[in-house]
Amino acid sequence: MNEKIFKGLAGLFFFLVLISFFWPAGSNDSRYNVNVQTMIYGGDGLDLASLGSLLKKAENAADLERLLNDPKTGLNNLDLNEDGKVDYIKVTEFGNEQTKGFSLTVEPAAGETQEVATIEIEKTADDQASVQVKGNEQIYGQNHYYHNSFGLTDMLFMYWLFRPHPFYASPWGYGSYPGYYQPYNTVSHSRYQQQTAGKRDLKSASSSRLKGKATSPNAGKNAAKGIKTPLKRPTASQKSFQQRNPSKQVNKGAFGRSSSARPSRPSVRRSSGFGRSGGRFGGK
Repeated sequence: MNEKIFKGLAGLFFFLVLISFFWPAGSNDSRYNVNVQTMIYGGDGLDLASLGSLLKKAENAADLERLLNDPKTGLNNLDLNEDGKVDYIKVTEFGNEQTKGFSLTVEPAAGETQEVATIEIEKTADDQASVQVKGNEQIYGQNHYYHNSFGLTDMLFMYWLFRPHPFYASPWGYGSYPGYYQPYNTVSHSRYQQQTAGKRDLKSASSSRLKGKATSPNAGKNAAKGIKTPLKRPTASQKSFQQRNPSKQVNKGAFGRSSSARPSRPSVRRSSGFGRSGGRFGGK
């Protein structure tokens, strides 16, 4: 055998033996063993598409607030201040003759109010109503709407809603809750998705579908401090607060690859194993 060829084969054999020695036992053919965590935003703790299910149960605005904060309904998993407890959602009623609405707000810190979403209901016929939910821009991003049409018999409180009555404004706030309420822990993102999967009866839209317009009394109210969880379009003051008080997701490396992830070995093939982490929701 040619001496050069023999030396080449011997070198290749030595290289393969050396590689196999350092090759991790039981590893697969993935080029990268990367732990990628999915970003979980604050708004992921309140599935707006599921709010229609509560409108079908509520008897009035105060009852809507009770249902929103009842752990048995499983719809509220907000934790904007990341204290591990679900945020208490306050309901403020507003509207005009044609359109009735509810403003949903939380208080992530003492003296701070953050509007999360609005629910508007417009009577379109004697026995029909159009329901629209709009997510707050800072929390959900721009043009985040959900809508659907319901029969008046689907929502028991429709008769109450469109007859004259004083608007309801929640008397509760940060650290002050009704006697029936006890703060409770958030659940994981995956569990929350399971809880809401069969309750989404509103459809996504990119713009308003209502003919009338009613203005929320909490429009433009955004907390300057207290919100640690990631937001879609935070204000300048919110960004400043979060830089000084980073989210737990930042510490976990949830904005991309885990800080401990690095290539495990070279390979010809690549396979991706992108999984959602089991982290908590953002919160108060």
